[in-house]
Amino acid sequence: MNKIKFAQRSSVEFVEEGNNLAPKFNSEEVIPVVVTETKSGLVLMLGYMNKEALEKTILTKEAHYWSRSRKALWKKGESSGMVHKIDEILIDDDQDSIWLKVTIGGLGASCHVGYKSCFYRSVDSIEKDEVILNFTESEKVFDPEEVYPGIENPTKL
Repeated sequence: MNKIKFAQRSSVEFVEEGNNLAPKFNSEEVIPVVVTETKSGLVLMLGYMNKEALEKTILTKEAHYWSRSRKALWKKGESSGMVHKIDEILIDDDQDSIWLKVTIGGLGASCHVGYKSCFYRSVDSIEKDEVILNFTESEKVFDPEEVYPGIENPTKL
């Protein structure tokens, strides 16, 4: 696979007004990625990419992420078939966060819990000093036990 050379961050003007990609990875060597569905505009997830994930995403036009919990590179949809096919990659003004617009393959969902979006609950109310969440999606698109048999849940306590 071809390698991509990211530009050096030589000046504020270069970063903010230049035509070269010069991403700023944080101290953990990752950059946050907001992912939305192109067709609906629905926010699907917030992920992270290291340099290799960003490079593979650009070259293959399919989203790759860095799993902070597993400390591993992963291609979205590799085991489920729900690949994030890249429609557009945007970078913010200071090049320290990415926005992917994607079309979801397979069953058309993005969340490992089975919902279309990872953002399937909203803050609803406060009861006895505890915040109550309201489900914004009423049904799961798929059963995670069927789609990910024998695969450890990536959510860590």
